[in-house]
Amino acid sequence: MIIEPRTRGFICTTAHPTGCDENVRRMIKYVLENKNTSADAPKNVLVIGSSTGYGLASRVAAAFGYGAKTVGVAFEKPSVNGRPASTGWYNTAAFDKYASAAGLYAANVMGDAYSDAAKDAVCDIIRRDLGKIDLLVYSLAAPRRTMPDGETVSSVLKPVGEPYTSMSIDLRTHTLSEISLQPATDAEIADTIKVMGGDDWKRWMKRLSDEGLLADNFTTVAYSYIGPELTHAIYTNGTIGQAKRDLAESAKAIADAYGVRALVSVNKALVTQSSAAIPVVPLYISILFAEMKKRGTHEGVIEQMHRMMGKLYGDTPCELDGEGRLRMDDWEMEPELQNRISEIWGSLTNENLSEYADFAEYDSEFLKLFGFGVEGVDYAADVEPDLPVGHLTTL
Repeated sequence: MIIEPRTRGFICTTAHPTGCDENVRRMIKYVLENKNTSADAPKNVLVIGSSTGYGLASRVAAAFGYGAKTVGVAFEKPSVNGRPASTGWYNTAAFDKYASAAGLYAANVMGDAYSDAAKDAVCDIIRRDLGKIDLLVYSLAAPRRTMPDGETVSSVLKPVGEPYTSMSIDLRTHTLSEISLQPATDAEIADTIKVMGGDDWKRWMKRLSDEGLLADNFTTVAYSYIGPELTHAIYTNGTIGQAKRDLAESAKAIADAYGVRALVSVNKALVTQSSAAIPVVPLYISILFAEMKKRGTHEGVIEQMHRMMGKLYGDTPCELDGEGRLRMDDWEMEPELQNRISEIWGSLTNENLSEYADFAEYDSEFLKLFGFGVEGVDYAADVEPDLPVGHLTTL
């Protein structure tokens, strides 16, 4: 069948298997051409949220950069009745294919990572095939969560305390617009923390520790974002920011409880399915990309996660900020760059927008998330939508 992109709001409802495969192949190629060396490299790695974005890139960096055995957990959908599978399904199929060809161990669990069933399946795999793990990457981004008591709660993207109004961008027309949001209720804040905070990360750690599956040199890392002041009201000081603060507190609790290295990595703003949904952020990213390209400091997701692994397992000490966080957003938050973006932000009009914002790059990166617009892929060719994922446990 011929698969074309179909967009609805800030998501694409179709995915292209060949394009997703090529995206993964290019990630692997980058890592192989820029290999890190370390005597303390991770050997057995569990990635929670392994099918897209930072989680997928972390898995590629660990497996192909260090030869690590990896277990990935994701919640993705296979092809049904001739319809395309989800992006993460095709990404996982491609990763497994290339890992197998390279002689690298990979196991895949498809199901709700919040559930006890997922934890049961992963512990069984680790016990049977790996013995213990030395790295857990927690890269879970989800709109809702079913709690252990059966209650389902949802996260919201809202300001806290006061209404929020700001300039944003209409991604369909590439024109400026105004966004206004009412503040979250206390219940919405609490539910967002339950979904996007550190509770499930701590549950994974307790289960793995209770099962005796943590190696002596164990490290765990979860991902966060801070961003510039102009996005703080909707992100850092909003409901998601409240959840990310809980994540940071959870890192300290995990380190104290289990005597392990537990870190939060503050990552750079990138085009992801999650970031596309945040008002203001697509406009900020479009300006950021244009300015970072001029400076030669622009990174994609694989470049950043490969660099992060080098910091975690490099020969020099891993430098942390005053709050104990790994700052992979260091190039984004460079003061001169942020001052320049603030200047641009204050002078934006529809007439000069294209001069300052790289919408072509944003749109291209957005479609590439779903396997479209990838150079070298023949989108007029028939493709088989029903691709298997190898070494798969389905819950």
